[in-house]
Amino acid sequence: MLDLRFSDAELAQRREHITEFISEQVDAAGADGAVLGLSGGIDSTLTGYLTVEALGPETVHGLVLPAHVSSEGNMSDAERVAQELDIAYDVIEIEPIVDQLLSAYPEAEGDREAVGNARARVRAVLNYLVANHESRLVVGTGNRSEAAVGYFTKYGDGAVDCHPIGNLYKGQVRQLARHVGVPEELAAKTATAELWADQTDEDELGISYETLDSILATHVDGPLSVAATARLLEVDEATVERVRTMYERSEHKRDVPPAPEPLD
Repeated sequence: MLDLRFSDAELAQRREHITEFISEQVDAAGADGAVLGLSGGIDSTLTGYLTVEALGPETVHGLVLPAHVSSEGNMSDAERVAQELDIAYDVIEIEPIVDQLLSAYPEAEGDREAVGNARARVRAVLNYLVANHESRLVVGTGNRSEAAVGYFTKYGDGAVDCHPIGNLYKGQVRQLARHVGVPEELAAKTATAELWADQTDEDELGISYETLDSILATHVDGPLSVAATARLLEVDEATVERVRTMYERSEHKRDVPPAPEPLD
């Protein structure tokens, strides 16, 4: 696979660039700080570390938002991160809210994807409820790899005011996390969106993050053709084409809702 790791100098540069970005976003909005959803995963953990570095712990509010499909280990890790960063945080169970949605529209019960996306959107509503009340920005935790293939919920975890790590591939997220001092057991843990039970990112995507990052960097974001990418990375052309298809089909998630072109 392609080596996308940063040098030590590049890591320091990325760290400074992201913390400055967070500070600038908050200042530009005239906000009093940030609200951050903490899942126990590496993306939200790294974002938490960088947000606290940028703004100070007293202006960051963490939200831990478990559902009944959330693992005890991930929720424990989310609280651990908040405690280690010395930020105020709240734990709010979202399943009662999801149950109310399903009681209003029971036809969706049993639809794993629809209910899973509803959980993500409930979390977004709570993030903004707290952020509006406290005059803060909602800081997103999405990375470049997942955004490129649409592996996020539209108006769910994609509903934020800014994405500080949005230019980092997943492997680079782990590398920068280690650089800023995230404990190894958190930096290396298996990624999962936990929208339903026993979900893992790589199982659902059907591809490892290492392979995904390499295909994105060389073909989707880079200049190489399908055939050249497959040769370079020693993968099937069908795998490269599948990543390309995921990118193209999820374009609507990365853009604001479309409107007709104005008439002349």
